[in-house]
Parts: sequence; structure tokens; C-alpha cells
Amino acid sequence: MLPATFKLCAGISYRHTRNMTGLRKNALAAIHHELNRRAGPGSGNWINQVRRRSSFLSSRIEEAEEYSPEEVTYVRQGESALQEAISILGEQEGWTLETVASNGDRVLSKVVAGVGKVFKLEVVVDQPLETLYGELVGNMEQMGDWNPNVKQVKILQKIGADTMVTHEVSGDTPGNVVGPRDFVSVRCAKRRGSTCFLAGKSTQHPGMPEQKGVVRAENGPTCIVLKPDAADPNRTKFTWLLSIDLKGWIPKTIINRVLSQTQVDFANHLRQRMASNVSLEMAPAC
Repeated sequence: MLPATFKLCAGISYRHTRNMTGLRKNALAAIHHELNRRAGPGSGNWINQVRRRSSFLSSRIEEAEEYSPEEVTYVRQGESALQEAISILGEQEGWTLETVASNGDRVLSKVVAGVGKVFKLEVVVDQPLETLYGELVGNMEQMGDWNPNVKQVKILQKIGADTMVTHEVSGDTPGNVVGPRDFVSVRCAKRRGSTCFLAGKSTQHPGMPEQKGVVRAENGPTCIVLKPDAADPNRTKFTWLLSIDLKGWIPKTIINRVLSQTQVDFANHLRQRMASNVSLEMAPAC
């Protein structure tokens, strides 16, 4: 159903169908039906919250008239990654605990048909949602400054307010267990009510072909979900869905260990970054 839905949505991006009001209405109706089907009984509260609001795609369908065919493709890829991630995160059964840190941070995993093994980080960060969102989205290209697992993040192209194409280069792993990897990703940032989403998946971009000496890995769907802690709005529930194919001949046991540890490390580095930002803001001016 979902692929057919996106084909229907894609139809309105073509010039000869832009003024076909009926097609647009059918597309929106199909999207709402699909969200309702995927967010059935047992889904998490935030899934239901998304379902009660207008479709993630509705505003994008209206704006697509202003985009080039290439830009429309990136927008659709980002929206597809978001919807796929929502579907996976909405599944409450089948998760296996990978690791639990002393502070309560935990990583779970499960095997998803058509995707493979995915990892889910669940933590609570002692920072307001707006502060975290600003760091992760607004300061995305600075991630290499504070996360040693990332050497560089560069925005290759922006499409509207919600979609961008990025190039990421991974940092060195201890003992160089995993060699240099890079990713070209389309990212979709959405805010609905009190919940924020940053989803993505691998794509191709003419401005960033494969680099010599670096393995082009693939990711997606990935998604970071930020939601205020119900008990304290100055704290944020942080969920990160991670799906990566590192390519190359790497044993699965090593991949599983590296990915789950990467997620735990990310949470710690993020906390350190936010604490550093607070310290700079509180420092007296010269």
C-alpha cells in the first residue's frame, strides 16, 4: 500500500497533473488511510499523536509545485524514510535488549523484513527539546566538532524548510576495526506538536560521487525522535532508530557491537556538548 501511495503523491508533481484537484485529494486521502492502518492498536502514544494531526506529506504536496523534478525526488525520499521509520518505531514487539548503561541509556535491536537489523537508542537528556533540536538540526555541520565518531558533516543541498541532502564522513574506530566510511543521505526534519523528527536514508547526489579510498556505506531508514519528558519539560526523551549497511567484509558480531556502542557514545557526547554550550552561555563577558 505504501509504495502505491507514494506513486499517487508523485503524480501531482508532474506539470500536466498539477491542476487536477481530484488527484490531489485522492493522494491526501490515501496517505491518511495508510497512517491510520500503520498506527493501529498497540502503537505508541506519539504515533497516535501524529495520526491525529494532518499528514506529514500534505504541506509538502502543496509545495512540490515549486520544485524541480530532482528536488521532488529528494523530498519524496525523505518523506518515505520518515514514514518507514515511524512504522518500525511503532512496533512494540520483537525488540531485543543489546546493552544498558549505568545511567539507564539502553539500546535495543530487532530484525525488520526488507530492512535487516535495526538498532534503537532510548535515553533522556537533561535539556529542553528546543535546545537539542537547534543543535542537531541548526548546527548539523558542527557535529564533527564534538562527536569523534563523525569526522565531517556537509550540507550539499537544501530543499525547502524540511529537506536536505548531506555528506557525512565517519571518524576512526578504536583499533581501526572499521575503516573509513562515508554516506550521502537525504534528511527530512519535521515538527508536529510537541514532537520533532529527523529522518533520513541513503541517496545519490551529483555533487558527491564515491571518494577514492573511502567505502560508500548506506543507511536508512534512520530517525531521531525528540519529545518533552512528561514529568519535566526541561528534559527530553530522545529515541534514535539506526539502520546501516557498512559494506565490506565485516563480521556481523563486530558490526553489532560497533553500532550499539556508537549509539551509547553519541548520547554521552551529546550531553557533553550541551553542557559545554551552557557553560559558554554562563561565562562572564570580557
